[in-house]
Amino acid sequence: MIQEILTHLPGLLAVYAICALGLLSPGPNVLSVIGTAMDAGRGKAMAVAWGVSLGTGIWASCTVVGLTALMTRYAELALAIRIAGGCYLLWLAFKSFRAALGSRELNSVPSRGNVSFRAAFARGLAIQMTNPKAALTWASIMTLVIRPDVPSWVSIAVVLGCTIVSAFGHSLYALAFSSTHVVLGYRRLRRMIEGALALFFCFAGVRLIVAR
Repeated sequence: MIQEILTHLPGLLAVYAICALGLLSPGPNVLSVIGTAMDAGRGKAMAVAWGVSLGTGIWASCTVVGLTALMTRYAELALAIRIAGGCYLLWLAFKSFRAALGSRELNSVPSRGNVSFRAAFARGLAIQMTNPKAALTWASIMTLVIRPDVPSWVSIAVVLGCTIVSAFGHSLYALAFSSTHVVLGYRRLRRMIEGALALFFCFAGVRLIVAR
């Protein structure tokens, strides 16, 4: 058993490392956690973070059982998910653009907002699950460790490990950006940041929809 663990350990560590490094390049999921932390506080941001993490676990699980192969074979399924994800990103772009033009300011202490914990959790899950690039990412990552003859515990370790890495990383964003000092710094650059988010979401949404 020890020898079996040592055989698969390098591949598992590589998967965990790639998953962790991916968090250093903010995408819609990270930006959503950050925005929620600043607008609605730490608790709601943590809910978004855990929603994203559940989505990570689902994507990892689906990849292990072959959903990615199914999407590759049936192009219309991949197209539907891509269009849905693109439209959602465009909606986020619209909201960020509207916020950049508005006069809303952040308080010194993050506002708790009206969004429920359930809605925040669902938002994080939706953002992660409507990202079709996640399927391609997981397909690439899994080739490092998943083989036809791989023990079942390796697949379980991949899913659980990546979910934990995602939860830890996104929770750190939620905690950091719920800080009063971070929020005060954001207030000075709010319009610029909201505008940049709008451009990012718009570019990503259009690119997803028109991608071949």
